[in-house]
Amino acid sequence: MNKAFDIVFNDEYLLVVNKIAKILVQPSPKGEKITLTTLIEKELGAKVFPCHRLDRETSGLIIYAKTSQIQNQIMDQFRAGQVKKKYLGLVRGNLRPKSGAWEDSIIDKEGRRFGEKPKPARTNYWTIREFLNFSVLELEPLTGRTNQLRIQLAKAGHPILGERKYAFGKDFEVRFKRLALHAFHLSFIHPVSREKVNLRIALAKDIKEFLDKRSSI
Repeated sequence: MNKAFDIVFNDEYLLVVNKIAKILVQPSPKGEKITLTTLIEKELGAKVFPCHRLDRETSGLIIYAKTSQIQNQIMDQFRAGQVKKKYLGLVRGNLRPKSGAWEDSIIDKEGRRFGEKPKPARTNYWTIREFLNFSVLELEPLTGRTNQLRIQLAKAGHPILGERKYAFGKDFEVRFKRLALHAFHLSFIHPVSREKVNLRIALAKDIKEFLDKRSSI
């Protein structure tokens, strides 16, 4: 995938794309002119409405609505916990136990700065593969807190490779050029047809190449 996104699902009401890392979904306070949203609108020739967020550094699936009404319906599903999301992450070290759940109260750095209170967060995890100094995890956030996976993994002592917000470069023996997090699975109810939509994509190219290289050592 050379451009900023690939279309994974597209109908009259919804669009789901696979975004590359290093691009914002929407402008930050800095007011960036080029974002994933503006690029999609340019290609489609129509306005679209993001239904959730992915960090600039994170690759993978994100849902857009084609009207604000559909956007509200999808966002209601997110608030009700009806949208299932799964990520693949490369993290420092090997986890014990190899699978389980984190349940605690967290707050991101911006929220702390503005005096917000920590909120409950829960994430299920499974170790998919172990290497000498890092592991491949499947991660399922059951709540939607800002930077949830990044914060909980850092708190657990297993920050995501490439993490620079909740860990330091010196904390890692294994380097990755961006945050090694990829949203590979989405499941939700179509707001019009009421049918279940299940979407799954392959690994991001840079993560796949990174793993292939280490598998051959």
